[in-house]
Amino acid sequence: MQKAAEAGSGPHYLALRDRLAEEIACGALGAGARLPSERRLQLGSGAARGTVREALFQLEAEGLIYRRDRSGWYVSPPPVVYDPTRWAGFMTYVAEQGRVPTTETLHQHTVAAAAVDAAVFGCAVGAPLYALARRRAIDGRPVLIERILVDPAIAPGLIDHDLDGSLTAVLTGRYGVRVVRNHVEMRPCALIKDIAQALGVASGTPGLLVVRRSYDAADRIVEYDHEYWRHDAIRVLVEVRTRD
Repeated sequence: MQKAAEAGSGPHYLALRDRLAEEIACGALGAGARLPSERRLQLGSGAARGTVREALFQLEAEGLIYRRDRSGWYVSPPPVVYDPTRWAGFMTYVAEQGRVPTTETLHQHTVAAAAVDAAVFGCAVGAPLYALARRRAIDGRPVLIERILVDPAIAPGLIDHDLDGSLTAVLTGRYGVRVVRNHVEMRPCALIKDIAQALGVASGTPGLLVVRRSYDAADRIVEYDHEYWRHDAIRVLVEVRTRD
């Protein structure tokens, strides 16, 4: 009987999803607002607990809400616009959009190049590379973990600098490094293990992986970057001009 009802009217969770989405759209639930508990949503809608969770998971998949570990569900802030064709650093393009960016360096040290990284940099396996891991936030909310590899020949002594700000500014200002080309790949991912923990989200939360190789005029790789984004924090926008 339940399957027949759902076939005629659509899945039950969509009604609750639509109601919450409308409250978000009209501002009744503003950015950063905490949603009622799952128990309250269940009592208020008369829906089963599983139905409530399906509605919440659907809204999370759409980027409208997000979970704080052991805290509940919240309305997602507006995403920042990201143009992968620019070599504008995170600190720059987030601030340009009237938001407050912050960066926290989790570690910075020298590592031996693994085979896959050696192939990218064109160096020998075991050659030294600088490895950085940083947590970046927008308006105080952690939104991405980035793992960056840099060739020490490009920027000798880089890891001795304070890198809690703009890496782009350090590379440009201190080392005269200019990027002329970016190779960018994007794909969905799940935020798991230490990445999920660092972002304060449940393991398995949807994410977006941005892999970028930045090259200078001599076609050397300036940085090899893996960015693990919360999927609701970013909107990719690329302007393409056509030729006659």
